[in-house]
Amino acid sequence: MVETLIDFMLGPFRSISQFYFEYQLIFNSIVIGVGLVKMFSKKKESTN
Repeated sequence: MVETLIDFMLGPFRSISQFYFEYQLIFNSIVIGVGLVKMFSKKKESTN
């Protein structure tokens, strides 16, 4: 039932979600890394 709901809600994006779920650890690491870089770069700019 869950698969049917996901197919209905995502439609053509289902293949993209499959790719994301396979490489979720890599994508999440990249997102967290970018967030940390932006957070620390803003702190350095505000102290000057």
